[in-house]
Amino acid sequence: MPLHMVRNDITTMKVDAIVNAAKNSLLGGGGVDGAIHRAAGPELLEECRTLGGCPTGQAKITKGYRLPATYVIHTVGPIWRGGSHGERELLISAYRSSLELALEHGCQTVAFPLISSGAYGYPKDQALKVAVDTIGDFLLCHDMTVYLVIFDRAAYTIGGKLFNNIAAYIDDHYVDEHTQIRRDMSMESEPLEARLWCDSASFSLDEALSQLDESFSQMLLRKIDERGITDAQCYKKANIDRKLFSKIRSDIHYKPSKPTAMAFAIALELPLEEAQELLQKAGFAFSHASKFDIIVEYFIAHQNYNIFEINEALFAFDQSLLGG
Repeated sequence: MPLHMVRNDITTMKVDAIVNAAKNSLLGGGGVDGAIHRAAGPELLEECRTLGGCPTGQAKITKGYRLPATYVIHTVGPIWRGGSHGERELLISAYRSSLELALEHGCQTVAFPLISSGAYGYPKDQALKVAVDTIGDFLLCHDMTVYLVIFDRAAYTIGGKLFNNIAAYIDDHYVDEHTQIRRDMSMESEPLEARLWCDSASFSLDEALSQLDESFSQMLLRKIDERGITDAQCYKKANIDRKLFSKIRSDIHYKPSKPTAMAFAIALELPLEEAQELLQKAGFAFSHASKFDIIVEYFIAHQNYNIFEINEALFAFDQSLLGG
C-alpha cells in the first residue's frame, strides 16, 4: 500500500531514497543523521560539503553510496520551541520538500524517519500526526510508496485523549475470544434468517438472497459509481496500490484480504451496516473478538473516514494497518 508505518532500521531499507533528518550544515550529527552517514561511508560527507547547507524546512539530495538506497534526501526539521514559532509549518515543509524532490528524481519508494522527534524535541504524537497527514495528502495526488520508519514503536503514540477514547471503546465492546466462539457455535443451530438478523438488524433474508450473485468486485464498483467518485480517488483514499485495484477490477471473483475490504469501506465512507455488507461479500464480518475490528468500527461510528488517521491509531495499538 502507498503509506506503511514500520519498525525498522532506515539504513538497511532497500528503497529508492531514504530521508535523513539532518542539521542545517548537512555535515552529520547524532541519531538518524549519524547512523546514515556511518552506513553510507565518507563519500556522503564529501558530497554534503559541496551543498552549502540547507535551510530549515527545505531538502537537498545526494547519492546513497554504500547504503542500499540509491539516494539520500537530507531535510532539516524545526527545533521545538513550544509550538508558537511556526514549527508545524516548517515540519510540513520538510516532508513536502522531501517528497517533491523524490518525485523529481523518479523515486517510487521512499523511507522517512519521524523528523524532529528526537533531539529537536518535537512532541512525538504531534510529529507523527504531521508526518501521516502530510504524506497522506501527497499520496492522494501522486503514485509513490512511502515508509514511515519508527525505530522504537513503544516510544510513539497518538494523542492521549484519542488513545483513551479508543481504549474505552475497546473495553466496552471487546468480548473474550472463547465467548465469541461459544456464541458462534450456538448460532449454528439457528435459522439462516436469524443469524443474518444478528449481524445486521436491517439485513433481511430476502435482501441477502437478492444479492447472492453480486461479488465483492461488483459491489465495490457499483458503490464507487453510486458515490460519484473516480476509481483513482477510491483506491488512493483506501491506501491501496493501483496495481492491486486493477486486479480487483479485472477479476470478478477476486477475494481481498480483510484489511483491503475494510479499507474500501472507509474510502467509500460507508456507514456501519453498509460496511458490514461489503465485508460479507469478501467473506468477512466485523468481530468484537478482534481489537483491529473494534478500532475500525470506532472510527466509522464517529464518521471519521481518514484512513491515515485510522492507521495511526491501529499502529498505536500494535494492530495491522488498513490497505493492500
